[in-house]
Amino acid sequence: MNIKRRDFLKQSALGVGGLMVGAQLGSAGDAAEKYFDPYAMIPYGRTSLKFSRVCMGTGVRGGNRQSNQTRKGRAFLEKLLRDAYERGVRTYDLADLYGTHDYIPAAFAGIPRDGYQLITKIWWNKGGIPEPERPKADVVVARFLKELKTDYIDLLLLHCVIAPNWPDQLRSQMKILTKLKAQGKIRALGVSCHSIEALEAAVTEPWVESVHTRINPYGMSMDGPPDTVVPVLKKLHAAGKGVIGMKIIGEGRLRNDDVRRDESVKFALSLGCVDVLNVGFEKVEEVDDLAARVRKVPLPS
Repeated sequence: MNIKRRDFLKQSALGVGGLMVGAQLGSAGDAAEKYFDPYAMIPYGRTSLKFSRVCMGTGVRGGNRQSNQTRKGRAFLEKLLRDAYERGVRTYDLADLYGTHDYIPAAFAGIPRDGYQLITKIWWNKGGIPEPERPKADVVVARFLKELKTDYIDLLLLHCVIAPNWPDQLRSQMKILTKLKAQGKIRALGVSCHSIEALEAAVTEPWVESVHTRINPYGMSMDGPPDTVVPVLKKLHAAGKGVIGMKIIGEGRLRNDDVRRDESVKFALSLGCVDVLNVGFEKVEEVDDLAARVRKVPLPS
């Protein structure tokens, strides 16, 4: 083909420019692979689940089926849930205690059920929810499924275990939940721990597939100082349990402290035994802020 010199130079320039852009994109991709991805889907413990590294909690100051998020109104929370999804969050932490189940169907309307993961919790203690009755787990889970308008729950937890002998206390509930898992109504089972003794009991309890634990480098709202808690988390992880970290932002006390927020995110990710960061976002800017901090943490070499 006869190509005029001007056209040849133009095409050559475009070709070189394309190579340069490709090289730059490749470099950016290589750089990204050296840091944690906040929205990466993480194989979770020995379950068949994958959770997004960043999970949205919905129970800020939660109790009596309310939380800071629900107090701002239905439209607000449904939009916040969807905005977090559009950013890349795929895992959502709910609870009967927070009253956030029935916000899910509208927030995720039109999204295939396997496109997001739901974690929720049974409140079995006294107080906490309006009614005094504590039905058996099969009754409670049936209600949860109706509220969530789903056929299954990805991860179901017994909420706020404290006693060192909690497996003995809750064995009858655990047996019911095991049957519901066999029926496909629950994908994985676990506990949310609120004492170091409860955390230690979870290490050797075969029923436990997942643990929610409070972790940050400052001991804020935790079950003990970091040098006491971290060794137990490493045992949990070594035993094949999935570990979801709570109170990463110190139950909100680090919200206005940039340096310590960075340190807390880096601390949790660098431990090697915390799979997912569960943070109670109250506005979409907080999702973006946490994601940016996660992206600053180098992957282990």
